[in-house]
Amino acid sequence: MTLPPDPKSISTVNYLNEEKTVASWFFTHDHKRIALLYLASITFFFLLGGVAAMLMRIELIHPRGELFTSTTYNKLFTLHGVIMVWFFLIPSIPNVLGNFLIPMMIGARDMAFPRLNLISWYVFMLGGLFAVFAILVGGVDTGWTFYTPYSSTYSNSWVIAMAVGIFINGFSSIFTGLNFIVTVHKLRAPGMTWFRLPLFVWTLYSTSLIFVLATPVLAITLTLVALERGFGIGIFDPRIGGDPLLFQHLFWFYSHPAVYIMVLPAMGVISELIAAFARNRVFGYNFVVYASLGIAFLGFLVWGHHMFVSGQSVYAGMIFSLLSFFVAIPSAIKVFNWTATLYKGSITFDTPLLYALGFIALFTIGGMTGLMLASLAVDVHVTATYFVVAHFHYIMVGGAVMAYLGGIHYWFPKITGRMYPETLARWAAIILFIGFNLTFFPMFILGYMGMPRRYHVYPEEFQMLNFISTIGTPVLGIGYLLPLIYLGWASFFGRLAGPNPWNATGLEWQTPSPPPKENFAEIPVVTTEPYAYHLLPEAAGIHQETHDR
Repeated sequence: MTLPPDPKSISTVNYLNEEKTVASWFFTHDHKRIALLYLASITFFFLLGGVAAMLMRIELIHPRGELFTSTTYNKLFTLHGVIMVWFFLIPSIPNVLGNFLIPMMIGARDMAFPRLNLISWYVFMLGGLFAVFAILVGGVDTGWTFYTPYSSTYSNSWVIAMAVGIFINGFSSIFTGLNFIVTVHKLRAPGMTWFRLPLFVWTLYSTSLIFVLATPVLAITLTLVALERGFGIGIFDPRIGGDPLLFQHLFWFYSHPAVYIMVLPAMGVISELIAAFARNRVFGYNFVVYASLGIAFLGFLVWGHHMFVSGQSVYAGMIFSLLSFFVAIPSAIKVFNWTATLYKGSITFDTPLLYALGFIALFTIGGMTGLMLASLAVDVHVTATYFVVAHFHYIMVGGAVMAYLGGIHYWFPKITGRMYPETLARWAAIILFIGFNLTFFPMFILGYMGMPRRYHVYPEEFQMLNFISTIGTPVLGIGYLLPLIYLGWASFFGRLAGPNPWNATGLEWQTPSPPPKENFAEIPVVTTEPYAYHLLPEAAGIHQETHDR
């Protein structure tokens, strides 16, 4: 890519220190500062959801459920699910890394709608306040899926307050998606054609289409739940003329594409990391682009595989099963292309690549078990068991969170201008990988043996596997807390990174670290393909040694 003038000639004033008042942060229109506001917010929600998960695992050490009542346990897993899905996993990569990077990656000075970008954060926080309010005044015991008619008629918990929080949060997603789409269409630098876009931008563009098209369905569904709960209108409750399957169709029509809202941006991050640390062009760039769009499209067609045992037509189940196998094809294309990119690459095992390799391993296990769940015969056996819990977490936590942390480490020098302690970071990635597998792999066995999810009282023969899973939880927790500690320290005391510590090729690395408020002194002109590592002077590519080995 043709780059702007030498970044060293740009003033040392940057987006972090140009204005230092509290008001300058809370009323900023700078996409980079808004990304950091999101970072602080979702970190809080991640810790909240993580505490709930830890309490559940402690409860499951003993088969008779001696710590909490059944209702309290229901509220804990509802809290964990709602917070982690809507207030961490869905906004994490798009709203933090996407907000920070998209304008710089395409050679723009900001988002297309800077004010809407700030409003999206305030809307997100308003939704979060409703969710926290629902938790503090008594919690919700319906599960994060809010299945009717229990949620719409029978539950005595704060369902409407939580539903309002998710409803409001949906507008934040729509605003973000709309902003990303317009920004990519209208603000690309000269020469930045569609097929010169970084793959991270492509995945966020695909995700934004899902944001805009799928989120309104969830809003409508939760509104209908509130109407039935508040006014007794027969929508989902069969006692008053409703249809409970209607809720499941509406909910999963949104929620299965929502899985790809969480995992598509993660795939984009992994593409960036693999190319940078293999010092290689992305193998089959065009195929990876079309695979991203294919995943976004097919994600809207497979919601029924969540309903194989719900009473829907067996013929519908066969069609949804077939379509679920189809959606695995573009995901497999990405894994094969990442592997081919690594082949004969000049690989350096820095921390971001360790997270990327961990993602590939865990996502592959999650994807293969997803094919098992797409098979009617197997799904009937393991539906509503811990097998599903394990599969979901291998995709979402093993996949999306590994990629999120990999992206945070990769772009941390750009965000802060400083490097983190590399040795400690590598150990954190390894500990996280071990802790994750120790926590969730036993759940595959538990589920296949027949242990139902959402139960805190279970037969004694399941205790040993539950004990192993609980032992993995603090190991996993250490893997998450270590980056929080050393990245926080490095933000102020880490050694200076320089503009491009990884010798990467993206436009974002051609600005100072941290970047100036408007990103570029002059809008760059793009003349080459992305990931043109073969054109770099060092050829084999040795990273700039500015970080602690």
